[in-house]
Amino acid sequence: MKVLQLCNKPPYPPVDGGTMAMDSITQGLLQEGCEVRVLAVETDKHPVLQELIPDTYREATHIESVYIDLGVKLLPAGVAMLCGESYHVKRYVSNAFAAKLKELLQQERFDVVHVESLFLTPYVPLIRKYSEAKVILRAHNVEHLIWQRVAASMPHGLKRWYMKHLALTLRAYELEHLNDYDGVVCITRNDADYFKANGCRRPVTVVPFGVEIGQWSVSSVQCPVALYHIGAMDWIPNREGVEWLLEKVWPVVHREVPQARLYLAGRKMPERWMQASLEGVTVVGEVPDARAFIADKQINVVPLLSGSGIRVKIIEAMAAGKAVVTTTMGAAGIDYTDGENLLIADSPADFARQIKRLLSDASYCRRVGEAAARLVADHYDRGRLASRLIAFYNERITK
Repeated sequence: MKVLQLCNKPPYPPVDGGTMAMDSITQGLLQEGCEVRVLAVETDKHPVLQELIPDTYREATHIESVYIDLGVKLLPAGVAMLCGESYHVKRYVSNAFAAKLKELLQQERFDVVHVESLFLTPYVPLIRKYSEAKVILRAHNVEHLIWQRVAASMPHGLKRWYMKHLALTLRAYELEHLNDYDGVVCITRNDADYFKANGCRRPVTVVPFGVEIGQWSVSSVQCPVALYHIGAMDWIPNREGVEWLLEKVWPVVHREVPQARLYLAGRKMPERWMQASLEGVTVVGEVPDARAFIADKQINVVPLLSGSGIRVKIIEAMAAGKAVVTTTMGAAGIDYTDGENLLIADSPADFARQIKRLLSDASYCRRVGEAAARLVADHYDRGRLASRLIAFYNERITK
């Protein structure tokens, strides 16, 4: 099977949840014997780092990229607002990307064009024109829900009004185009149910994020009182959640367990946190090796208050045998059992209580981590999930 994978940012190196999710698909398909060609959008925020792409990856995927300027421009944003169009989506419309995509479709025959994220769906008509391939949307999230929840958390004012407008136009686009594809692949059951309930008549399946189980090992740590959060801070839900953690949760934990230490890592770390003197908190910023960073820490905290989809960093933490404390929203899409392989807390008081529970009982903390690793091995193995995705492709091809 030959697959063209369209990515809204470079999938390699996998530096954040979105790129990890895309790379998991690439690697899984290759592992299962598919031919994969990758065409990605390159932006100022997400440049192609050629020196970090291994020759083996480049040879396997023939990865190419096209630069698109996604910087916010007042005139196009204003026109989109007046016309009721989604500026989120419209920014990705590029003559250069369309030309490269047309060239690929004319040069090669693909069985499937796998479209990563809603933002590249404006190119579906072009794909239909120049290819007989089945078009599969991989919906990483219900995109408009993220912006809807972010807007709701903002103080009243012009910025909140504009965020609500962006969410409304994104919702209109997302739901209007639900039936443009030959199939939709969701990362969580909640997202799949949402699309079906809101008019999607195309086949929908759920294929969550998967990890290469052999790359993760579970072992006891040297610092069982060390907690960590790792995530890109230019993603609003991550930044919002960490602010909530630092302001409403951590002071309670540190006051009652003063030996506890919280480590914050991730690219685009706000300068105010890098410069601040926060008791019991070490702000690391971007780390070159996430696995090395988490190796000596036992508790992963993911205080997600808005968002959609599945949290890649939680799956990876669980694969590494870490005990994870998160919110109901953070755990969406994961087949967890609260208190057994994942701890859920939705209020500051409950979040602090769950952290203290793990800190006060090292044996329980280890058991939760070990159970988490077993869950991931059973349900989130990359190879098995790729086989499920290929079966879905085949069903669409033979229809």
